[in-house]
Amino acid sequence: MPVQTEAVGKSYPPVLYAVGREKVREYAHAVGESDPVYLDVEAARAAGHADVVAPPMFCVVYSAMAVAPGIFDPDVGINFAAMLHGGQEFHWGPLVIAGDEITTQATVKEISERDGRGYYVFESVSKNQDGETVCTGTWTNIVRGV
Repeated sequence: MPVQTEAVGKSYPPVLYAVGREKVREYAHAVGESDPVYLDVEAARAAGHADVVAPPMFCVVYSAMAVAPGIFDPDVGINFAAMLHGGQEFHWGPLVIAGDEITTQATVKEISERDGRGYYVFESVSKNQDGETVCTGTWTNIVRGV
C-alpha cells in the first residue's frame, strides 16, 4: 500500500511541559550523568544558573508528547506493526533549567517512499516561557513493506 502524503505540513496542538527539579535529577541519574549542575542546586547556582540544568537529551522528555499525536494520526497512516525507529536529530538553543515551562509543537515534515519502505519525518520545536527556541528535533520513523 503506498504511503499517504496528504498529511505533510500538518501541525498538532502545542504541549506544555513544566520542567521539575526532581525530574531533571531522575533523568540525569537514569542516563548516568554526573555533572553536578544536573544534580545539585548549589553547584548549578555556583555555575550561574537559577536551578539544576536539564541534560541535553532531556529534550525527549518534554517533546515526545507533542510528536505522539502525529505518529498515531490516521491521516499520517503509519503501520505500527512494521514501524522501526529511524533516528532522531536535535539542535539545541538556550539551556533548559528546572522551573522552565517548555511548549512544544510538532509538524509532519516529510512522508516518502523508497525501496519498499515508508519514511515519516516529524519536526518538533520547543520554546521556553520567554519564547526562545530551546530545541528543534527531527524524528524519523521507517515502515517496512509499504
